[in-house]
Amino acid sequence: MAKDPNCIFCKIVAGEIPAKLVKEGENFLAFSDINAQAPHHMLVIPKEHYPNITEFRDAKGLGELFLAAADLAKEKGLKEGFRLVVNTGADGGQTVFHLHIHILGGRAMTWPPG
Repeated sequence: MAKDPNCIFCKIVAGEIPAKLVKEGENFLAFSDINAQAPHHMLVIPKEHYPNITEFRDAKGLGELFLAAADLAKEKGLKEGFRLVVNTGADGGQTVFHLHIHILGGRAMTWPPG
């Protein structure tokens, strides 16, 4: 899957929509969430379009996304803890249908989350 011309995250990857970039790799992009739910709320996305985690069948690529998220949390000093979230499908709370990992930190997280 390459790019969805109607996807907001694909437009961010293409530079058509501005975003506050925090990290970039060959296959991923990380940026601040504009609707932050914690003092630190960032998103890590693959540069190619995959609607959700069930469509992303590359274990190495998925590992790269999670390692980037973990490294970014460490770089931001989230030593007291953080949460990684992958919402999948409308019932799972996904609102942008391009695979993304939320990194939430900077405050205590509660459970259950939803």
